[in-house]
Amino acid sequence: MHSEELKRGITIRLGYADATIYKCPKCGKYLSTDKCDKCFEKAEPIRTISFVDAPGHETLMATVLAGAALMDGVIFIIAANEKCPSPQTIEHLKVLDIVGIKNIVIVQTKIDLVSKERAIENYNEIKNLVKGTVAENAPIIPVSAQRKINIDVLLEAIEKYLPTPKRDVNKPVKFYIVRSFDVNRPGTEIKNLKGGVLGGGIIQGILKIGDEIEIKPGIKYKDKWISIKTKVIGLQKAGKNLNEAGPGGLAGVMTELDPSFTKSDALSGSVAGKELPEIKYEIKLKINLFDKSTNISNNEPLLLNVGTMRTVGIIKNIKKDIAELSLKIPICADTSDRVVISRNIDGRWRLAGWAELI
Repeated sequence: MHSEELKRGITIRLGYADATIYKCPKCGKYLSTDKCDKCFEKAEPIRTISFVDAPGHETLMATVLAGAALMDGVIFIIAANEKCPSPQTIEHLKVLDIVGIKNIVIVQTKIDLVSKERAIENYNEIKNLVKGTVAENAPIIPVSAQRKINIDVLLEAIEKYLPTPKRDVNKPVKFYIVRSFDVNRPGTEIKNLKGGVLGGGIIQGILKIGDEIEIKPGIKYKDKWISIKTKVIGLQKAGKNLNEAGPGGLAGVMTELDPSFTKSDALSGSVAGKELPEIKYEIKLKINLFDKSTNISNNEPLLLNVGTMRTVGIIKNIKKDIAELSLKIPICADTSDRVVISRNIDGRWRLAGWAELI
């Protein structure tokens, strides 16, 4: 865990975990275990899903956006004992619009901490908040995790409203890197060192043990970024070792990389795969701002999120909604990829709009 997470009690780095949804064949109840707590029958596994735990704090939107790049659906959590809407809740709704996520389940948590009247009032606040947004028709599930109230209803809603999307497994493999690790303990002898590990999601194609992959933009050497190549020597999904893995869920990829390349999330934001786009130091964007009354000017810095990469771009030239930018950290992205834009307002990066890479 990040030291600041311990100090502040919030999530800063993205976390992820896998879980299996079960269903009782006798009573039809959805469960998180393989034994029904209602009729005590053995439940059958329906689906294994991966959760990306993105931070909710309003100053950590860039991390949220990195997680959103991997998501097929969202469990949108709003606490019943807090004011609704909060500034970060509004920004998170904007993120869903930007990244194009339409499969949403809203969870009204901590209902055990408020009165019935307040829970109903908060429920109506949520309905008013999402009206006219991408989440307008999303179900709202009141839940108490501590008292295990409506957990079965939430699992059923996940199965119904967050379906597994169709994937293109025939394209060259592309893997978004969210985390990277050195799994070796201090003092490990050189002959026993294990290669670096990558964590993230396969966006397209099939990744197999033995595959040669490239990682872009890779590592910085002097004033340039250099892509690196490695071999896949292990794959894990949902805690299981696999010979190959496709899109959907989160995966751990064991490689032959020098572990110094992967320690402390050093490769977070890079893309791994085959037939990847060229590394881009200069880009052109078609910009869409939320506030149409504001203008972006030359030399203005913008915080950009592309896939799981976060970088700063300096405006070199802008005419109407077409801008040319120079990047501090290069990106590996395809034309037409969506880019999230944040502007520096009063010393803080605030979500401002989105753009299309042209």
